[in-house]
Amino acid sequence: MFTSSFPDVEIPDVGVYEYLFSSLTDDELGEVALIDPASGAETTYGALRAQVNTFAGALAARGVDTETVVGLLCPNAPAFATVFHGILRVGAIVTTINSLYTAGEIEKQLRDAGATWLITVTPLLPQAKAAASAVGIADNHLIVLDGAEGHPNLRDLLTEQSPAPEVTFDPATHIAVLPYSSGTTGIPKGVMLTHRNLVANVQQCRASIDLRDTDRVLAVLPFFHIYGMTVLLNLALRQRASLVTMPKFDLVEFLTNIQTHGCTYLYIAPPIAVALAKHPIVDQFDISTVHTVFSGAAPLDGDTAEAAGRRIHARMMQGYGMSELSPVSHAMPYDRDDIPVSSVGTLLPNQECKLIDTETGEEITEIGDGGTTKPGEIWIKGPNVMLGYLNKPDATAETLDADGFLHTGDVGVYHEGGYFSIVDRVKELIKYKGYQIAPAELEALLLSHPKIMDAAVIGVLDDDKQEIPKAFIVAAPDSVLTEEDVQAFVAENVAPHKKVRRVEFIDVIPKSTSGKILRKDLRARETAAV
Repeated sequence: MFTSSFPDVEIPDVGVYEYLFSSLTDDELGEVALIDPASGAETTYGALRAQVNTFAGALAARGVDTETVVGLLCPNAPAFATVFHGILRVGAIVTTINSLYTAGEIEKQLRDAGATWLITVTPLLPQAKAAASAVGIADNHLIVLDGAEGHPNLRDLLTEQSPAPEVTFDPATHIAVLPYSSGTTGIPKGVMLTHRNLVANVQQCRASIDLRDTDRVLAVLPFFHIYGMTVLLNLALRQRASLVTMPKFDLVEFLTNIQTHGCTYLYIAPPIAVALAKHPIVDQFDISTVHTVFSGAAPLDGDTAEAAGRRIHARMMQGYGMSELSPVSHAMPYDRDDIPVSSVGTLLPNQECKLIDTETGEEITEIGDGGTTKPGEIWIKGPNVMLGYLNKPDATAETLDADGFLHTGDVGVYHEGGYFSIVDRVKELIKYKGYQIAPAELEALLLSHPKIMDAAVIGVLDDDKQEIPKAFIVAAPDSVLTEEDVQAFVAENVAPHKKVRRVEFIDVIPKSTSGKILRKDLRARETAAV
């Protein structure tokens, strides 16, 4: 069993609100917590804490309590921090929803999570209103932050100045957030993360990630994603750094915001690293204030990382995690220059890790002559491990064993220098630009097309070596069906990141005798074609 090189850190037995805001000093109250590039408006830590408390009071006055589930459909903006932490302050559960979701996808999550409230913004109101109506959420329970007739809005709720309630719950067992993850297989499931899970992971990250109160963090990765929620939003707030919020990624705006606001620390996904390494427009901006770039959400190859680092004269770092781990289990320590950026760094404190041979099920403990272990599936145990999947005991049992180890579905190796590298994936999940895509979800949609007899979806690499969904299609006899037809059909029914990017027509989908799709055969076919 592998353990962290860091000593264990103390995990305070408190809720997220108390952990982040109760220790603010008088000096810190006046420091800038959030910057809105669109308006230039700045929110201090004191103002943010007051808004969080007042929003919590407004919710409590309307009957929101520790049993309530609130959906949050909102892109990155200063208001996200207010309402997200206001929900946690009142003891309610927040299920964060992808801002790109269709009405049908929003409805599925709201229904599965048992949400009775939804918070959104006017650009997303059409799909939010349709989903809310479908699950029985009334207009007075659909808060539109920037205002829409017939709905509560943030300004009015804060103006009420309702006092925040006294709330009591057990941080170790009370669910704070329900992000949705496909886990190792299948359709998205609600990941039950407690207040202790979130507090623990920020404490663990603080040991390895050198983020300081003098840093300005460009928050382009979405807060609704667990990576953005923990490593951008919560870690930055705990470290009293300043967050410059971006509602969506645009390379020119990204570079402009760095230059205008003097951003020093970037959290990114691999496609942004590709742009930093290759796009000519980068040279037109002064981004010399950036000293560190931390990549996560999907694997980043070492060559691209090194090229990006050289070009912008910044340190490149990488980490590993998953929603079920709150999410970070591994990160490159800021004081270890000997660890290659192609790795995911070392195990964070307060965790144990096993590598399990995927063929034999035996634990791998020996380091070979090359200075690494054999590859094995990564199992993690620690205070950041989820309670389980909401209302999915079978899926929970498949992922979380009786000893408390989470089976990640990812295959890694351990290096004698104390760090890990991810080398493969047991699970079938596709990661496109850091977003999880379940092949089963796309396959179910494709099979609903009258001209498609059978379908399978796998992840393949595009020209930038980023994973994209590819569909293998068995068309109905005598039907006229093109690649464009298939792509358009999927695009009409899913969020943009779930689009099928490539299509190949084949005679039969390879399957086992039990009917399972043999994805390894499709991958072999893809490799042979390349």
